[in-house]
Order: sequence, then C-alpha cells, then structure tokens
Amino acid sequence: MFRIAIIGRPNVGKSPLFNRLCGSRKAIVGDEPGITRDRNQCEAHWDGKAIEIVDTGGMVPHTTEIIPAKILEQAEVAIGQSDLLLLVVDGRAGLTPLDQELVPMLRVKGRPIWVVVNKMDTFEREVDAAAFYSLGFQEVFPISAEHNRGIGDLIDAIVSRAGERETETPEEVREEIAVAVVGRPNVGKSSLVNRLLGTERAIVSEIPGTTRDAIDTLLIKDGIRYRLIDTAGIRRKGRTEERTEKVSVIMARKNLERADVALLVLDAPEGVTKLDAAIGGYASEAGCSVIVVLNKWDLIPKTGITLDEFKDSIQRRMKYLSYAPIIAVSAITGQRITKILELVQKAQEGRGQRVPTGMLNNLFVPDLAEHLALHSPKLKLEIRYITQARTNPPTFVVFTTGRTPLHFSIERYLVNQLREKFGFFASPIRIHQRVKQSRKRR
Repeated sequence: MFRIAIIGRPNVGKSPLFNRLCGSRKAIVGDEPGITRDRNQCEAHWDGKAIEIVDTGGMVPHTTEIIPAKILEQAEVAIGQSDLLLLVVDGRAGLTPLDQELVPMLRVKGRPIWVVVNKMDTFEREVDAAAFYSLGFQEVFPISAEHNRGIGDLIDAIVSRAGERETETPEEVREEIAVAVVGRPNVGKSSLVNRLLGTERAIVSEIPGTTRDAIDTLLIKDGIRYRLIDTAGIRRKGRTEERTEKVSVIMARKNLERADVALLVLDAPEGVTKLDAAIGGYASEAGCSVIVVLNKWDLIPKTGITLDEFKDSIQRRMKYLSYAPIIAVSAITGQRITKILELVQKAQEGRGQRVPTGMLNNLFVPDLAEHLALHSPKLKLEIRYITQARTNPPTFVVFTTGRTPLHFSIERYLVNQLREKFGFFASPIRIHQRVKQSRKRR
C-alpha cells in the first residue's frame, strides 16, 4: 500500500502527528527527547484508500552514541521503503541548523518530501511557516498536531497523492493472529521479533528499556497474517522511575488485551523469576493464549540441566500456566525459531475451538459426575447444565442446582477435564457460574 514516513529531528512533534493521522494514541508522547526509537506503524483508511503511516525516532546525523545511531538506521530503513516523506519541523523554534543538516541527506534518497510545520497553534502563527520554504521544497503544510489544526488539509493532500499510485493486489490471507511478545527487560524480545521477521525491525541493545513503544509488524506466511507486537520490558512498579518508562509498561500490559497469543519470553540462564510469573499472570488475565519461550538456550551448557528440568521448574513457579507449552530457542542463532509460528497457529486453533452443547451435557457432565463420585465422594457435583458461551478465549457458563457457587476445587477440576477431553491448546478457560435464584417471600 501507499507508505508515508514521518521524519525529522528530535522533539518536533512527530509522534503526536502520527497519533493524529492514525486516529489513536498508539505512540508514546512526552517532552523528553528521544522517546520514539523503533519504527512505529499503523494503517489508515481514507476515502477508500489504505495508507501505511510510519513514525520514526528523532534523526541526529553523524552521531556516535549507540541508541541515536540505531534510531538513525531505523529511520533510514523507513525512508527507503516509503513513497512520501513528511519532514516535520518545529514552527515555534523556527528553522534550526539540524533541520538544514537533514535536508541534503534526505534529498539523496530520491523520495518526494513535504515539509510539515508543526506547533502552529493559532492562525496568526501560520505566517511563520513561510520561512521553511527556504529548505527548497514546494509543499509546506502549517499544522498543529496537538490542536488538530491543518490536519484535514494534510490528509486530503495525502489521499490525492496516494490516488496517483497504482497499488498491487495484496496476497490473499486467511486470517490475522495478533501475537504480543512480552517479558522482563533484556530477555531478548526484540531480538526474537527480528529473527522471526528475518530483518532488523526493532532496535536491539544491552541497555535495559531500549524498546518503549509497542511496535506492530505484519508478517505473512503460508496465507496467515501474524501481527507481531513487540512490547517494552515490564518491570516492577517500584523499579520504574522515568514517566516514559511507566507509560511504556502500562502500554505493554494494555497491548495484551488486543492480542490473541502471548509469547512469554524468559531468560534461560537466569531461570524463571517472580516477575516472569507476574507477567504470565497478566497475559492469562487478558485472555491470551500463552506460549512460554525460553530464550538464550544457546548459553546453557550442553551437559547438566536438561530441558525437562527447566520445564518442571517453570511449571512449579507458574502453576496457573500449566496449560502453556514451553519451547527453548535462541534468537541469536535461530535455534527452533520456526517452530514458534507453528505453536502460535495451533494456539489460535485451540482458542477458537467450540464444543457443542449436546456433547457437553449428554456425555461430558455425566462422565464428570461419575468420575468425581468415585474419587471424591465428599464433593457433590451440582452442575445442572453447561454451555460454551464464546471462544477467544473459550468461556463456559455453568448452571448449578444449588444456591451457592461450586467449590473452587470442583471448578478447577472442571477446567482440567475440559482441557483433557477437548484440548484448547495453550488457551486459558473461563468459567462463569449461574446459581439457582432464591424465591422471594410474599
């Protein structure tokens, strides 16, 4: 589809413009320079045209610092893949030497460039945008991303430009699976995403907290579209100091709510921690199917602790994720990486599975009652009727004969038996109880 890259020096308001064009608060916004690091993208639909919009980090040429240099690399990749560049400048600050320094570097890319003069909050300030014609570009748009001024004119121009380009017929896809990659900082989430994509999509460094925004990337394989969501490393609340980092953690947890499957990435040499267990709990509460990815397996000595011992340790620490499959991989070497998408596809099938009501009540409930009577005579099964209310995740409504809910041990046993009988691979199972209502006295 037609692609736009939003580029410019740090702190000119690229992410507010990105959010405004996308129609959602997808990118973290703040006064701190360098908040955006990875390429962030969204798909907008205007006048029947699908347009991909890419937000980039602030560009600083000739830098030797690790993070700014990688931000520049990511921006250059976005520029190379785009049909139109929106060079965002700060109308309040005026034309700066860094703005001028970027122009020759952008011209050699051979892409059309429009200058977007941001922070033109009033009509009187719009005259200041004229100074930016000196950059040598014909199209100059005064806007205020914060106050939604001039955005309509910019969108109209983009739609008109997109209409001039012939679009290719997209590859037919059967479905889309949203996959959130979650875990503590520095367990290799971005490296894993890059390996799955086969390209340097996310910035990777040994500095904790490198990823801040939740980065969506589409991967189409065998007719299935995977939306990979690389999230920021989740820390304990007391360990997050900067506002940006706090927002990153909040957004990482929020992105679990729109995911079908969560890849819970653990650091194999460090083993499972309390924080890993807590993050697994967040994924389960959000209703995601969960796959535990034991990363950095290449760093584990070939003799000594076996994979089975690792699995036993993980399941002891995360009993509520006993249904989650565990796979040992190495994002650096690529070991077993291709198996991950196979598990994701299987997990998606499991969470979408539906059991007919007749099968539940004619076969499952009587068998359950008989088995429970033999092994736990003291526990009475008081299920009158059961039906599957929904999928994604599988949710069952249980009607009981009594006026009190089922004992938690019976509910847990019910969930285990549902999983044993019908599968629901990697998916949590929800139970909603409906007790018998008491009759009101006249």
